[in-house]
Amino acid sequence: MNKLRTALATAAAAALGLAALATAPAQAAAQPAFLAASQMPPSSTPWTATQVFTGVPENGGVLCAPYKIPAQNTRYREFSTELDTNGVQVTTVARTEADAVKLVDTLRGAIAGCGSLLEQQNPGLQAVSASHGKLAVEEGAWVYSLDTADPQIGISDIHLFSVGRDGRTVTLVRWGQMGDLEDAPLTAFRTTTKTAVNKLH
Repeated sequence: MNKLRTALATAAAAALGLAALATAPAQAAAQPAFLAASQMPPSSTPWTATQVFTGVPENGGVLCAPYKIPAQNTRYREFSTELDTNGVQVTTVARTEADAVKLVDTLRGAIAGCGSLLEQQNPGLQAVSASHGKLAVEEGAWVYSLDTADPQIGISDIHLFSVGRDGRTVTLVRWGQMGDLEDAPLTAFRTTTKTAVNKLH
């Protein structure tokens, strides 16, 4: 289950690896800004954030989307607390706005179908993906949840995902911890998502 949870923690980031964006040119303009640790949903212990890295997380898997992650034009920051709560923000600047729209659609589809895919890949696992609507920020952002449980070992995890766009820039934010959807700070995560998209440019 630990292996599964590690994979879940990076599944959404892996979906950013669209081959169509692999050859996108580097941007001459200022790089998109990232969330600060204090802008993650409130936690019982303080959040810490890594520096912003170029490329994609080293442990990025392909659990929910069969694409490799292109390092070019992609950057990320990881977040964690002293408890079992963690997160990541991954941002990509697409070659054109049309490519950015396509990327958003691909990410939304991958996240929405993640639950059923995980159940196929892990017999006995219970996984439910749910949509929590669109947010009115820049070109829009969409929020999803992924609730997983392994009855055999009695562990459940909840993850929140969002995908947003500002022009050619697409950002994905993930929050996760042990527990169920009722334990997740959905309202606060919506605020975090709006902040993330507003900070892009």
